[in-house]
Amino acid sequence: MGKKRYSAALIGTGRIGFSLGFDRKREQPASHTMALKANCRIRIESGCDSDATRLEYWHKFNKKSAAYSSYAHLFTSSKPEIIVIAVNEEFHLQVCLAAIHALPKIIILEKPVALTVQDALKLQEEAEHYGVPVLVNHERRFADDYRIAKEYMSSIGTILSINARLDSGLYVYNPEAESSGAYSLLHDGTHLADCVQYLLEDSPSEKEILFNQKITDIVYDEEKPSVVRNVSVHFESTKCTDITLAFSGKSRYFGFETDIIGSEGRIRIGNGIFELYKREESKLYTGFYSLAKDKTIRRPSKTRYFSNMVQNAVDFLDGKAPLRSTLQTGISTLKILESIKESIRKKTE
Repeated sequence: MGKKRYSAALIGTGRIGFSLGFDRKREQPASHTMALKANCRIRIESGCDSDATRLEYWHKFNKKSAAYSSYAHLFTSSKPEIIVIAVNEEFHLQVCLAAIHALPKIIILEKPVALTVQDALKLQEEAEHYGVPVLVNHERRFADDYRIAKEYMSSIGTILSINARLDSGLYVYNPEAESSGAYSLLHDGTHLADCVQYLLEDSPSEKEILFNQKITDIVYDEEKPSVVRNVSVHFESTKCTDITLAFSGKSRYFGFETDIIGSEGRIRIGNGIFELYKREESKLYTGFYSLAKDKTIRRPSKTRYFSNMVQNAVDFLDGKAPLRSTLQTGISTLKILESIKESIRKKTE
């Protein structure tokens, strides 16, 4: 007898839910639909979207699955074991609460957990009350290149400093976008803060990794003084006393990277970046040591960030593995971002 297949329902058939699966430049699978379809242990039972055009397009490629225009109808018509929530941040709270009350075996929730820590704590309270586990799709926790980098941390000695930065053309923070979450500090910054936490933490159960935050530099938009274009924030941790998260909203490109300096090595990792360095006798100076690229470890040709995430959900349901990205880790990340926002607000008052 073959292994049990789990039924899944997808709420949100937009970019991350479906259409990014057709982006030829991205490592595939790059959407929830494609990652679910690629896993032989999962059967996509249904999809849901309030946008009729998107839903029709999704249904064209998933003809054996039911299509619903409302998640309320979906939940009354079926009982999926896996519910994937891939809607915009502003709808996470209401949709996830409804999904929890539908009592699936697991929920896969897109990042960030919610617009605010308060909303995220409501989700956590309800999830714990109803006994519904929630996996948060902070994708770098599942990527093989980040896993290798995390394992390599023990090879670079004492962690001296971490510099992580995000560059894009989107406003870092815009108070007018609070209700939608359409600013980079929340939308993409959640990945930056979470990957630093992931690389530092010993276990996903750790609650507070970064603390004592202080804004070291801030640049406002010339035409909109309340809008932040650049911000740099310094943090401390029990594992490293010098951590900087830098967010730029004035760049004409998208960049994402983390640079970790150790007493005996270095790690640079990010979008298109994978460099591991180790201490060795210098070829330039007698009696000195230098850093040289560790050529024994290469970046994997496929990071499997999406397929690993879905497999983690299956392994959890099989009782074989714990969740690698939880509501707790997602809330810890949201707390970091909210602390930055609060500091920004104080400076603009």
